[in-house]
Amino acid sequence: MIAFLFPGQGSQTIGMGKAVYEAFSESREVIDAVDDALNQKLSTLMFDGAVEELSLTRNTQPALMAVSMAVFSVIQKHASKDISDAYFAGHSLGEYSAHAAIETFTLADTARLLRIRGDAMQQAVPVGIGAMAALIGAGGIEQAEALCELVSSSDAKCSVANDNSAEQIVISGHKSTIDQAIAKASEFGFRRALPLPVSAPFHCGLMAPAAVVMEQALEPIATPATLHGKLIANVTCDLVSTGDEAKALLVQQVVGRVRWRETIQSLTARGVTQFIEVGSGKVLAGLVKRIIPDAAVVSVENPADIEAMLKGIF
Repeated sequence: MIAFLFPGQGSQTIGMGKAVYEAFSESREVIDAVDDALNQKLSTLMFDGAVEELSLTRNTQPALMAVSMAVFSVIQKHASKDISDAYFAGHSLGEYSAHAAIETFTLADTARLLRIRGDAMQQAVPVGIGAMAALIGAGGIEQAEALCELVSSSDAKCSVANDNSAEQIVISGHKSTIDQAIAKASEFGFRRALPLPVSAPFHCGLMAPAAVVMEQALEPIATPATLHGKLIANVTCDLVSTGDEAKALLVQQVVGRVRWRETIQSLTARGVTQFIEVGSGKVLAGLVKRIIPDAAVVSVENPADIEAMLKGIF
């Protein structure tokens, strides 16, 4: 059984998507369509722009989706085996890419939703109020939760944002609590605690204003009554059945935890033995190997990756 995985923020690099854009007509159609939907030459920024501009959340989110879908469109067309029985999952914004892949949303709607999401998440919290940090080492999720509880107060909160693997947990919240958590992390079994270079505290309660924006943005979007593929949601680690459920879970995801470790475990329990990371970078492949060391994992980003995967898997 196969699962397609779609990366989230942090996987962006200048030049991403350029090779597949030049090699495959399917990829060109996808990336051109995203440009049209946003009324912006996002492709120019992706291929040859400044990394600082690409790393702005409003650009990063639709750009990473565009690359993932540019690659997936080639796989979808040229796979010799039926992929209709595959599973799909995405990390944070990657869940939107996964929904685009199974046609919960059109490509244009997905691009516009991610632009709205990026703007809303950036604007939800004034710069300097929030922060995020990575807890590295074998402390584990329970220790991370205990650390967050210790440093939180009635007017300053900290919570687990991403449960990426047993040895990589991201926390998010008010900067004062994150600073305290970094200082105390070793007391909870973590080898290192690193502040992250992000512009806002994602996936925590401070994102509540962005959740309201996304609820309003998602409400009028047409979706199928029953999803066309098997997609595992970030916040439940379970299958999503309907379009309305998909929308509700994506709203919850803005403030909720990305339960990536449990998502991969859920996919493995459902019989998945082959994981295919689709799009920019190899972040998710690395996390899968930490969670399930004997899993078969490939990252597919450029024409050579696609050719090798089609020969080896499809």
